[in-house]
Amino acid sequence: MKSGKKGKSGKRTRYGFIFLGTVIILYIVLFILSPDNIFRSLKISGSILVRLIPLFLVVILFMGVTNYFFKSKGIAKYLGKESGVKGWFIAAFAGILSHGPIYLWYPILKEFHKKGMRPALMGVFLYNRAIKIPLLPLLIYYFGIKFAVILLVWMILASLAEGKLLEIL
Repeated sequence: MKSGKKGKSGKRTRYGFIFLGTVIILYIVLFILSPDNIFRSLKISGSILVRLIPLFLVVILFMGVTNYFFKSKGIAKYLGKESGVKGWFIAAFAGILSHGPIYLWYPILKEFHKKGMRPALMGVFLYNRAIKIPLLPLLIYYFGIKFAVILLVWMILASLAEGKLLEIL
């Protein structure tokens, strides 16, 4: 949970501040023990942050577009409690078609969840991301068409089972 939000018990959680404080204290201790390594660590962290900023901007843009085009009623209708088999199919198909790093999909799925998407369908979506359409020719080349078809069908069925399990839990 983010700091400042209320937890289930109603008390304000401070996990974010505790984590940040712990990291700062560790950096100070390590700076005293080995300043060269800390500067190298900060330089690496900074370069990672610079590489991530464009991805964060893409996520923000994509979330804005989805908020504009996908209203709560639409998400609830197609991916909510009353979506039925159609919702399972949409989640599986969307997971197969999705591309990009997985961590970019987390905030998008969180927004969809807020708008009514079932957790079971989020699990189906995430599970089916393992099926990569551009890599299917390689899978077929190395393992044969029979293996590829059996594997893909099994993965889709397993994703549905995982979604049902999430729903039960």
